[in-house]
Amino acid sequence: MSNSADSPGTGSSPARPRRFRPVRVLTAAVFALAGLIFFMSFDTAKGTNIRTDASLLKLSDLIHERSRKNGELDESNAALRADIESLAERDDKSTKEEDDKLAALEERTGTQELKGEAISVTLDDAPPDATAKLPGYPEPQPDYLVIHQQDLQAVVNALWQGGAEGIKVMDQRLISTSAVRCVGNTLILQGRVYSPPYKIQAVGEPARLKRALAQAPAIQNYMVYVNVYGLGWNVEDEGTVTLPGYSGAVDLHYARPVE
Repeated sequence: MSNSADSPGTGSSPARPRRFRPVRVLTAAVFALAGLIFFMSFDTAKGTNIRTDASLLKLSDLIHERSRKNGELDESNAALRADIESLAERDDKSTKEEDDKLAALEERTGTQELKGEAISVTLDDAPPDATAKLPGYPEPQPDYLVIHQQDLQAVVNALWQGGAEGIKVMDQRLISTSAVRCVGNTLILQGRVYSPPYKIQAVGEPARLKRALAQAPAIQNYMVYVNVYGLGWNVEDEGTVTLPGYSGAVDLHYARPVE
């Protein structure tokens, strides 16, 4: 039999220990996280509306401004290069054979003007409301209606394959290190930005150039989209034209292993 201290209902009851409540800890953590998010949003916005596209518009403006400056630098570089060549010719002690060899190398590298018979190829996006023009084809996805990097590259490759002596994309001459790149629906070529329509000129034998375009498998695939969804495609004889020489930098930049 237990004594009176152990009997229920007699004397004062001992204090119950507090139970651990994980819900309270979780609630506090949620409020702390919310506060951190609000602070980071305020710090990022700096008093501006971060839900608008203003930042994207500023980035677009910056890209086009840099593209314009790159164009001006190219023109300045071309003028300086012409002055240097003119000064070098005055003090040049080379023989005629050496001069002819240098001229041939400059012509091949694309740094000199090139005159000859040419054709042009123009590519353009399809209308945004385009629909399938032929039966059996699905309605177009947005991706079907814009010019892609591989489309421009296919034209350039076919023209080289067709014996082009020189190629100009938009207002720039291509050289061996030129890269045709597209970001979204814009072309980035040698530090400058372009929007469609894209015009490509090539100096060479017109019939051979056209035949190379028609036989290229990548262009045959592109022509399906031209006929079905209305992508732009136009090939014209340009007569005798003069392509400008490449005026940009010719230094090669490459990665180096970490020592």
